[in-house]
Amino acid sequence: MSIAAIAPRSSGVVVTPTVAIADQTTNCSLWLKLEYCQPSGSIKDRFVWFMLDDAFQRGLISPHTIVAEASSGSTAIALAVACARLGLAFRAFLPEGVAAERLMVLRQLGAEVVLTDPTRGVAGAREACQTFSRERPGVLLPDQFANPLNAEAHRLTTGVELIRQVEGPIHAFVCGAGTGGTLAGIGQALRDAEQPTFLFRAYPRAGGGLDGNPEIRDDVPGIVDGLSELFDDEMPVEPVLVDWPDVVYAARHLCRLGFPAGLSSGLNFAAARQVAATLGAGHTVATVLCDRMERYFSSVMFR
Repeated sequence: MSIAAIAPRSSGVVVTPTVAIADQTTNCSLWLKLEYCQPSGSIKDRFVWFMLDDAFQRGLISPHTIVAEASSGSTAIALAVACARLGLAFRAFLPEGVAAERLMVLRQLGAEVVLTDPTRGVAGAREACQTFSRERPGVLLPDQFANPLNAEAHRLTTGVELIRQVEGPIHAFVCGAGTGGTLAGIGQALRDAEQPTFLFRAYPRAGGGLDGNPEIRDDVPGIVDGLSELFDDEMPVEPVLVDWPDVVYAARHLCRLGFPAGLSSGLNFAAARQVAATLGAGHTVATVLCDRMERYFSSVMFR
């Protein structure tokens, strides 16, 4: 099958359901968008196929193109799925120490995996990927942390779907952020629709630091503080800190409720409940369940 035959963005993304949960503790409605239902198992399909379609339309993709991206896992898996379908080579740059199941999935999909210095984290993987793209001709570099198409994909698809699916106004949208594309894009869609929505960025908290500031844990894949270049300074976003045991409990609780999601979804769910408690009874709070639980088999979630 040719690239042209399957390149349109609709070929790799589905409209996911959004379901409501009546939170008995806060007497609020929590709306969960089930992005783990995307073909690759995560919300990252949104950006990946949107970006690939744009690159195809601009003539940046040929049968000899090498796609290269730095990731903690989910974006790499989404790209590996897409590149396998398009017949393109894909090279994933990840910090050494990422979950073994993610590496197994990538290699099974035909991706070439490059492991980078674990002490440098995703930032180091991104630098290595950028160096590779400069030195090797024919490389397509999505650069999810800075590519405005990341947020635009969510503004035009995820956000629009969420607004249509939620009954009544959305008083708050809560989401953790790595690239920031989901929060920035959905936030803009809510602004475009003139929704009365407060935006909250969720962080997993380990405890108090020596300087009095909270210590943010870095073991929720995809939640990387300081790398995103996609936030609009004019878009007010409030932080919400979730204690680490509550993140783990929330992820396990989601599974018991029939939502097979992982730790990043647990962070979002726990943060949404905290925001609901702050807003008070009768409000509507929305969030996304980002990816599937199978990517967390080696994590504390399954111990």
